[in-house]
Amino acid sequence: MAKVLPTESARFEGFADSSARFFHALAGNQNRDWFLAHKHEYEQGWAEPMMALLTEVREKVARSYSQSEIGEPKVFRIFRDVRFSRDKSPYKTHVAGYLPLAGTGGRLPGPAALYLHLGTDSYVGAGHWVMDSDQLARFRAAVLDERRGKEVAAILAKLEKAGFVAGSHDTLKKVPRGIDPDHPRAELLKRKGLVVEFPRFARTLIASRGLVDWVARETKRAAPLVQWLALALGDRRQA
Repeated sequence: MAKVLPTESARFEGFADSSARFFHALAGNQNRDWFLAHKHEYEQGWAEPMMALLTEVREKVARSYSQSEIGEPKVFRIFRDVRFSRDKSPYKTHVAGYLPLAGTGGRLPGPAALYLHLGTDSYVGAGHWVMDSDQLARFRAAVLDERRGKEVAAILAKLEKAGFVAGSHDTLKKVPRGIDPDHPRAELLKRKGLVVEFPRFARTLIASRGLVDWVARETKRAAPLVQWLALALGDRRQA
């Protein structure tokens, strides 16, 4: 679940350090006493800067979303949901946040303009990670539509040429029943979600203000895909 922090954030000046020492220490101290003793390090060095980063990026990329509005930035709670996991470690070893499209709620039910987590591992991307059955049906219909399908294929080709990598929560081994396995967009039709991971960045950026411009630039590049997904999953035909 995402935690909504105050939106009046300070100017982003970088996270605590580029090697994420806090999270590497947390990985070896998965207990409440240790976390409470070091909680201020997480809040001041990671959670608050994450909100500041997301707030600034949102302002910089808003104009790239002519067909959608970006919602309030959100930072995820550090506590893990262990109810259905074999790993009962109570704390995540990264800080995570995202920029949802307005009206999509707080649990990523729709496309995200930006998602990132930083810690013992890092990921920055955009799109829709996993789709429910209704969303998946609309997504496949859009991919099968000649005009809309060619459009998203062209968007992905451009992003991949720029170093983005397409992904999803799950991918079928074969195209869905009733679809030609030789369909020109067969690989897209196998996906049960669609995101793009941003190109890799220098770890030193994490602790510097330069991360704002890098994230904003790559988020703008991914905007056409996110807007395509928003229209497709909302079943609103593009003009």
